[in-house]
Amino acid sequence: MSSEREKMAAGEWYSCMDAELDGLRLRARRAVHQHNTALPDERGAMAPLLHALFASVAEGAFIEAPFHCAYGFNITLGRNVYLNTSCVILDSARVVIGDGAMLGPAVQIYCAEHHLDPVPRAQGIEIAKPVTIGRDVWIGGGAILLAGITISDGAIVGAGSVVTRDVPPGATVVGNPARPIKRKDA
Repeated sequence: MSSEREKMAAGEWYSCMDAELDGLRLRARRAVHQHNTALPDERGAMAPLLHALFASVAEGAFIEAPFHCAYGFNITLGRNVYLNTSCVILDSARVVIGDGAMLGPAVQIYCAEHHLDPVPRAQGIEIAKPVTIGRDVWIGGGAILLAGITISDGAIVGAGSVVTRDVPPGATVVGNPARPIKRKDA
């Protein structure tokens, strides 16, 4: 029988109301707290507990405070990734942010989808889907990225957009739901 964490990692339906997952979220909250409360010159690019929590952090990655993540161990940051203030990553699945990607203030990444049926939803039943952000992507402030999407290399997501489907390479998307537009500079 699989644990809830194993089901979560496998992309199966799982219960987020689980003692092991509670403990992992507490560990992440401690790391986030250290990051968010450390003096900037002592914190540097990222507080030590947060850096240790992530799956991988490449050279030059920088996270402004405040920041929040659900688990941390599912997050991979490429070289020179920049997350501006108040970003939230609910990483119940893998979140990979490619080299040179920049996230504006208050960008939110959600990997979990809750059950549509109210009975299992009330029991904490959800499914986790990965989010992938390619190289040299710009995500404007306040954008929301939903579970299971890929934003391909060189794409731009306009501020306040809600991304509900994959974004092709070099595309600019805006709105709710985010739709492609032609850029004047292209």
